[in-house]
Amino acid sequence: MLKKFYCFCLLFIAFTPIMAQSVNWSADGNAYYKSEDGAIVKYTLPQNEKTILVAKEKLTPANATKPIEIRSFIVSSDESKLLIYNNTKKVWRQDTRGDYWVYDATSGKLQQLGKGKPVSSLMFAKLSPDNSKAAYVSEYNLYVEDLATGKITPLTKDGDRKNINGTFDWAYEEEFFCRDGFRWSPDSKKIAYWKIITGDTKVYNMVNNTDSIYPTLIPIEYPVAGEKPSIFKIGVVNLQDVKTKWMNIPDDATWGSYAPRMEWASNNEELIVQHLNRRQNESNLLLCNIQSGSSKPIYNEKDSAWLDILPLWDEDYANGGWDWLNNGKEFLWPSEKDGWRHLYRISRDGKRKCSLQKENMT
Repeated sequence: MLKKFYCFCLLFIAFTPIMAQSVNWSADGNAYYKSEDGAIVKYTLPQNEKTILVAKEKLTPANATKPIEIRSFIVSSDESKLLIYNNTKKVWRQDTRGDYWVYDATSGKLQQLGKGKPVSSLMFAKLSPDNSKAAYVSEYNLYVEDLATGKITPLTKDGDRKNINGTFDWAYEEEFFCRDGFRWSPDSKKIAYWKIITGDTKVYNMVNNTDSIYPTLIPIEYPVAGEKPSIFKIGVVNLQDVKTKWMNIPDDATWGSYAPRMEWASNNEELIVQHLNRRQNESNLLLCNIQSGSSKPIYNEKDSAWLDILPLWDEDYANGGWDWLNNGKEFLWPSEKDGWRHLYRISRDGKRKCSLQKENMT
């Protein structure tokens, strides 16, 4: 019964579209934000006192008669910037493509990101940690935009269906729920991103019988069982010279491999990457030096059948994230290596681990 429920949960997550965002918590956890009647409001706890953070009049573009619609939004930790997402379009299961707007609370300026790009073509826009820039994907390429000047700089230029920058192919979404494929460095000077190369991956034709009275074929690069998946690369682009340094991550020449998780390793100099074999029954955590590109394994897990990479207790992992503890000396890690799912504290070098139920480092 438990196994059936677990499978149902996976299917529910996989096939449920993103719903309109209703609540955003403040950085300190003492308040939350909501969209109400076209405005962004703030509720401060414990009194649940309501204040208007941004009036709907402030969210009305020049020469427009009504405020922009709000599909979802993010408030910066200092409340100086708001990133608003709307006019969305579905990409496979979820509406991850649309338009983005930034509101500056200091100047009162409302600006649309990606001017000149096709309508509803921006994906996964994120403000830099210092709130001076925004980065996003459009038509398979990664861009950064200076919020003060509006200057848009392409960080990749070779993007197409066979060369995917900053997002993923169908297999990564299907197998790992991977969609958002880039991460800001803590110092706002670099961006780490995935590149998926599908050129050698065979096309699987899906039939669309629902959008027209005549069926149409939808070609998808998809590695069926026994086939090698698309090649992945993980790189770090420096915003000053717009050059990418690729990480040296091992791969199986015959069967290929996957890298379903990647984040900054609690500093500006290293990435942490989860590397899986094709059978998805061996996981290695790698620390990658962004200057040399070298990688070293720090933690390994194996299973005779299969390893689950997603800790469903924390939905944030589906969109990126890594729980660092003790000022980056340890990280939180879920594991089923003893047959049950437990949480562990693992040291940065992977040599010490501690079950949170036992609290003794080994």
